[in-house]
Amino acid sequence: MQSKLFFPRSIHYLLSVAENQSFTRAAEVLHVSQPTLSQQIKLLEEALDVQLLDRSARTVRLTEAGEAYAHHARRAMDELDAARRAVGELEDLSRGALRLGMTPITEYLTTSLIDDFNARYPGIKVSAIEMPQDEIEAGVAEGTLDAGIAFTHTPGTDMWSGRIEMHTLFMEPLSLAVGTGHSLAGRQMPVGISVLQEEPLVLLNQNFALRRHFDLYCREHGANPRIAVETNSLSMMVQSVGLGRLATILPTTIACTQPGLYAVPLVPELPSHTIALIGPKGTYKSPACRAFGKLAAEWNFGRAPISPDHNPESEGAIVKPDRVRKPRHGSGEQAASELSAIR
Repeated sequence: MQSKLFFPRSIHYLLSVAENQSFTRAAEVLHVSQPTLSQQIKLLEEALDVQLLDRSARTVRLTEAGEAYAHHARRAMDELDAARRAVGELEDLSRGALRLGMTPITEYLTTSLIDDFNARYPGIKVSAIEMPQDEIEAGVAEGTLDAGIAFTHTPGTDMWSGRIEMHTLFMEPLSLAVGTGHSLAGRQMPVGISVLQEEPLVLLNQNFALRRHFDLYCREHGANPRIAVETNSLSMMVQSVGLGRLATILPTTIACTQPGLYAVPLVPELPSHTIALIGPKGTYKSPACRAFGKLAAEWNFGRAPISPDHNPESEGAIVKPDRVRKPRHGSGEQAASELSAIR
């Protein structure tokens, strides 16, 4: 599309006359009649209350006022052309920005998704910010974040439900996690829920959805966990468990892939987490945001999460980090369908 379509016709006519130094030649170049050309420039001069062209000689020239006006007009045309290119670059994803909120847990589970997005769209700057889920939902609803990756709603976290939408990415099972020096390390058979009252735990605080899910599980099964340490840091929690004395609750993928940690199944079984992509509801989504939603569906289809119960060698055995579960057939198609609104 030509830049003249974004610029006032009379100004474009003036610059053409100045370039060609002739009304006749300018009219031919512009494919308009000479009277139309002359009339438009005359209207511009009247609006500015100044003469822009010297018509007294055979060659039409800009007056001093015309030179000043044309100088700024050309700069304006250049800026508008740059704006047109910038819009095109955003649409073809060669540049742009994505503001993404993530919880400490989802940040770990979806790091490869961020890496895939950066590899595919290196011109898009991703700002991934770690924060509690409530802040992610508020940020997406209020427009300070483009999208978020978090858990589906837990009780008391639905105040933004009318302004955000959640699209399922994948299900992530939870496990009791212990360190190498813990008495339960390497245990292959599930342990009873009473262990939560016997072993000291380090947990994320109640600002985080993982903790709220765990608290709900304990209430449903009448457990009174022995909480020794609360933190807002996943790193501190993992390092504390690695020392061997404390246990925690973690997504099984993290428990099975962090060096020095072991996943221990509980009875009753801990619930699975539903990890979701959060986007604004019924409002504009940037090209980068739509591209991220589309890639997330593709990434989910190829994802191979760790599964603690998938061990052909021993029923209930602890899974090594390199033992993975293939995604269920159709999960990618389902995710792609659910994510269609955020594309």
